[in-house]
Amino acid sequence: MSEDRERARFAPDELAIVLSHYDLGTIAAIEPFKRGSRKSPKVHIKSSRGEFVLKRRAPGRDDPVKVAFSHLLQNHLARKEFPLPHLIATRRHKNSMVRYQDWIYELFVFVPGEPYSQSIIETESAGETLGLCHQCLTDYEPDYTPPLGGYHDSDAVRQALNHVPTRLQGHDSVTGREAELLATTQQVFEAYEAAADALRDAGIADWPEQVVHGDWHPGNMLYRDQQVVAVIDYDSARVLPWITDLANGILQFSIVAGDANPDLWPDHFDDERAVAFFRGFLKNHKVDPDYLKVIPLLMQEAIIAESALPIATIGSFGRIQGFTFLRMVKRKIQWLCDHHDEWIDNFRHVLEEQTPAEE
Repeated sequence: MSEDRERARFAPDELAIVLSHYDLGTIAAIEPFKRGSRKSPKVHIKSSRGEFVLKRRAPGRDDPVKVAFSHLLQNHLARKEFPLPHLIATRRHKNSMVRYQDWIYELFVFVPGEPYSQSIIETESAGETLGLCHQCLTDYEPDYTPPLGGYHDSDAVRQALNHVPTRLQGHDSVTGREAELLATTQQVFEAYEAAADALRDAGIADWPEQVVHGDWHPGNMLYRDQQVVAVIDYDSARVLPWITDLANGILQFSIVAGDANPDLWPDHFDDERAVAFFRGFLKNHKVDPDYLKVIPLLMQEAIIAESALPIATIGSFGRIQGFTFLRMVKRKIQWLCDHHDEWIDNFRHVLEEQTPAEE
């Protein structure tokens, strides 16, 4: 099946009804905007008042209370002049969302930009922007209760790992390798428990919490001239120890992948990009030296959580078969364990070289 057929689409009358709620002036063009979730149709609109992106929220991401929390957060960041696509309010009631039938719609200012190129300059900009995001949210008190939980010490992750062998049973990639699947899943589970135990011993539960982005990865960044010009997707925002957001950002911007076969991906992470991201973060945020020791542990938890939940649910990670992806995760966890002290030293050297800005 082609990607176009897999993507959800707007019906013509649906578009007309939803757009009638906004004051966009004369519309010159409406084109499909094929980015993000296939379950969430989007169009790029060009009008006499500018360029916009209309989005219908995907099923499961359309709880009105959660959407309201996300929108208030984005409006707060916009007032702080944080780089993000601004929400457009409706014409009459100045609402940040439109509800039509059983769907929820959002309209954003279109921000032109390029995807992440893995350059060191762009990586440092991503870290700097995360530090700015945390700075803007330090004293933010949401009107709605934020979503609960994160990837750290999560029973949902444990339950997902326990379900993985059952979910993958019968897949072609597992046939004849059932014992290997069980062993791999058990090793990943034990690594998650070991990291969670070490983090509890480090006292992370008592460390400062605040609203964080929760999903800081390259796909949520837009760049121009190697600088972040917009950060998107605030659906994972929640109250957590901010160090969890930093560790996940380092993970996402330092992971080394490859083609469609994760068995061929290298074990290592890119330490140069990890250091660049951390250096950028320090431009806008202080980091206590005691926090450095937990970053590799949180990275282990994060990569396990990100893989376990979709594999347990649909048997794959995106288009990659679940067992294949889990084997790669096991190798990368082991690499992080083997290089734990080395990475802490790398971060410590950056901290000693750079004086962070006052928050």
